[in-house]
Amino acid sequence: MPVDHEQVEVAAAWARVRQNLRVSAGQRLFDRWLKPMELVAPDGDGVVRLTLPSAFMTDWVRNHYAERLAHEFRAQLPHVRDVTVETATALPTRIVPPAPLFDSAPAEAPLPLMAAAAAAPMPAMPQRAPAERPAFDPRYRFDRFVVAPSNRVAFNAAKALAEPGVPRFSPLFLHSATGLGKTHLMHAIGHAFLEADPGASAVYLPAERFMFEFVAAMRARDTHSFKARLRGVDLLMIDDLQFVAGKDATQEECLHTINAFMDAGKRVVIACDRSPALLDGIDPRLLSRLGGGLVADIKTPETELRHEILAAKLAEVPGTAVPEDVIDLLAGRIHGSVRELEGALNRLVAYASLTGETIDMAFAHATLGEMLAGPAKRVTIDDIQRAVSAHFEVKQLDLVSARRAQVIARPRQVAMYLAKRLTTRSLPEIGRKFGNRDHSTVIHAVRRIEELRGVDREIDAAVRTLMRSLEG
Repeated sequence: MPVDHEQVEVAAAWARVRQNLRVSAGQRLFDRWLKPMELVAPDGDGVVRLTLPSAFMTDWVRNHYAERLAHEFRAQLPHVRDVTVETATALPTRIVPPAPLFDSAPAEAPLPLMAAAAAAPMPAMPQRAPAERPAFDPRYRFDRFVVAPSNRVAFNAAKALAEPGVPRFSPLFLHSATGLGKTHLMHAIGHAFLEADPGASAVYLPAERFMFEFVAAMRARDTHSFKARLRGVDLLMIDDLQFVAGKDATQEECLHTINAFMDAGKRVVIACDRSPALLDGIDPRLLSRLGGGLVADIKTPETELRHEILAAKLAEVPGTAVPEDVIDLLAGRIHGSVRELEGALNRLVAYASLTGETIDMAFAHATLGEMLAGPAKRVTIDDIQRAVSAHFEVKQLDLVSARRAQVIARPRQVAMYLAKRLTTRSLPEIGRKFGNRDHSTVIHAVRRIEELRGVDREIDAAVRTLMRSLEG
């Protein structure tokens, strides 16, 4: 038989990833949760598929290790687009990596005591189909979501959708870059909705799992059961919709499912990494349906919010001392996702606990060197004005002039937006650098560009390009 080079390559990478996970997670945690994972034969689409023997384990690994798995695989194979974790029964034949360090057939991992206690009363509950037993993460509730201007609309919309009674709007479409809180809000909606109405039912599905289950139902010629199981619940949540781009049959079923929920006056929540207007490869009818509800975005957290997130995280670990200057360092340097920010703090606390050292600036730099290296470049408003004038081919003097023509006003608004995002200058200071304008003018500019980024591809692309060049 010919050798499947892709399968060999992915299997070898999987062996290295498993070894890295064992070292970083520790033997006990690895044996219990990560060792049972198996690799599905790749099909050339850039997605690595892993399976676990139970839905409970699948949910735990998704919640705690999804980002880490993706990072590990991309470090080994840059072409990897995504890593998914599914329950074994829902996926095709698996392959075992050629790794002598691990057993070839891992046994079912025992549940921890808390999980076993939580699972004990389940037989006495009314039996539901597997997808109707929501496994919402207990960490992700509304009272643990730190609210700021960058996410307030999405937060309030999520709370409103979870309220009992006739929903004020549906569907709710949440969009943001990865790791900014979409999944947190979806789990929080599930918790609040079921607590308000214990007799209700809910389904939370990553889009790829929706696709896998639908394809499996088609192959089994039993799409009726698939449709009935989903459409019989009261709240449907589909995460990472971007992954069904180009999957026509799945999109068609997704559209029919959402239409059925809308016709029945039920609740639907969709999450994606971009707004409906910027999605490619999605059926226009589905985009129209999604855009007809409430579209709410979550923006990159501002410095103040990053401070609040770190403070909230520290409050969960009593007795842990992290100096204010270290908090300032993390909040000022780590501009990416909330997960990345929390991960940096977790690493600091864990390393300090393991080594017995005190957390200070030197310890933070030594422990988080690679995470702090990226955004360290200091960007000034003069830098921003020069970059914007060059990009839009306008004179730098025009950006600070009184001219209000659109060809000047829009680049000026972009420059003010970047000044707010990339510098620590206050709103009045930014206004003064743009011809002594009032701080309210800066606020208007920032809000206007944030709105345009969600609907105007050219503005969004221009902002991304400028931010890369200024931070690079």
